[in-house]
Amino acid sequence: MFTAPPIDTQMVQAGADKVGVCRRPLLRKVSDRATGDVTSVPIPCGSTRASVCPSCADKARRLRMQQCREGWHLVDDPLPPEDPDPEGEPEDDDPGDGDGPTDRRTRSTRRLEGFPDLPKVQADHTSVGRKFVDPRTGATFRPSMFITLTLPSYGKINAHTGAPTDPNRYDYRRAALDAMLFSRTVDRWWQNLRRCAGYKVQYFATVEPQRRLAPHLHAALRGAIPRSVLRQVTAATYCAVWWPSVEVVKYDEGRGDRLPQWDPVTLCYFDPETGELLPSWEEALDQVDVEGEPMHVVRFGRQLDIKGIVGGSEETGRAVSYLCKYLTKAIAETYSDPEDPDPAYEAHINRLFGEVRWLPCSETCANWLRFGITPKDAEPDLVPGQCSSKAHDREFLGLGGRRVLVSRHWTGKTLGEHRADRSAVVRAVLEEAGINAPEARRLAADVLADDGLPRFVWEDIPVEQRNYAATIARSIRQRRAWTDEYKRAKEAIRAGPRLPEACGQPVRQSREGKEDG
Repeated sequence: MFTAPPIDTQMVQAGADKVGVCRRPLLRKVSDRATGDVTSVPIPCGSTRASVCPSCADKARRLRMQQCREGWHLVDDPLPPEDPDPEGEPEDDDPGDGDGPTDRRTRSTRRLEGFPDLPKVQADHTSVGRKFVDPRTGATFRPSMFITLTLPSYGKINAHTGAPTDPNRYDYRRAALDAMLFSRTVDRWWQNLRRCAGYKVQYFATVEPQRRLAPHLHAALRGAIPRSVLRQVTAATYCAVWWPSVEVVKYDEGRGDRLPQWDPVTLCYFDPETGELLPSWEEALDQVDVEGEPMHVVRFGRQLDIKGIVGGSEETGRAVSYLCKYLTKAIAETYSDPEDPDPAYEAHINRLFGEVRWLPCSETCANWLRFGITPKDAEPDLVPGQCSSKAHDREFLGLGGRRVLVSRHWTGKTLGEHRADRSAVVRAVLEEAGINAPEARRLAADVLADDGLPRFVWEDIPVEQRNYAATIARSIRQRRAWTDEYKRAKEAIRAGPRLPEACGQPVRQSREGKEDG
């Protein structure tokens, strides 16, 4: 009897990457209580990292590109008529920046020296920017902008390798703190810009690393803002954190120190040698107030790239691609070559990782124990170097926040709604070509049976029963069939109103109503 050879997992995964199928799907068993049918359903992993799953990462990147394009040059304002807080984001000064009163403790309202003041302009309730009229032709247009914000220099960099020319003179401590506080600084920049632009600025932005691994921001802004205003806002923006000092490490397990231990009575940590309680977070901040200077100040670098872009131009498409170019890569792997790693660059990554691993990323970070301070809202079992924030991971190098920043009224849609729009395009093409599009609600968990209970019951398939290679192979065959059918449908639409019978059979099985455009 002929026995089919086992399916090679690596070959199947390579095929999955080629046709755009998830290479590590989750398996679920779906039972139809009405018919008794049992279906094995592969669910895409949804990873945004190409090193994990190229197909899922590419789909996520393309979805972001669609979101960026759709909101950049809008003419109809997506802002609601009355919305006291259109962004859902803080419009007042961020607590902890130190240049205004806060909810937690009062400090001087003075701005730090070396930063210019900003005028406050009354903003109109619009998000589409100014309309310009060509005096010769009478045509109207609403230009938008593409900007890039960078951080300052920490030392001379080799332009070819991206590594410092002299690592011993490179300020890794400052670079690490700037990276971990970059998101706060960007938030402050948006706040300042809205005060000076004269309208409700909407944006789509991505946070990417430069070759030297310092983060920088690419942003698509809807509407035109004078370049002088953008430069003034950038020069005036800073983030000052009023934290305790991190200059002296008091507890280091690497040098043989016993780490602070938890006291369930006082809800604080104490020194295991002396039994003395470590200062609480509030007590540590009281000392900072006495000193009157912030622990660290983040500011943007002098390099500020500003471009005006008109909707519908080829430059818009290039800018959208550039905005989302590196979203499928982690920070540390963006410029490194896993096949031929550069020792100097790998050493640069490791030096920066050594700083972000042990420096505190927030008020609640476990790393405060290294400096003899009980973190804010402390809990038992905190261990320095094991903070849950991804900012401390080697692949993120201090950037623990989101890589994509989108204002609420960029398009007026959620990311899920954009995903549904892509599915609707595919469904419309199939239906126009005369093909029976799959039911969008097929196998949905909220579809009810006659007894009022869910008709479809979803269950995990035990690990030992999973055959990933065979599952991926089935997904590849199904994806190829869908792709061929979609191509035939588009060709039929171009050729005539109906699809010839030779084009194939109607769709018999769908990917649970999540067709990909």
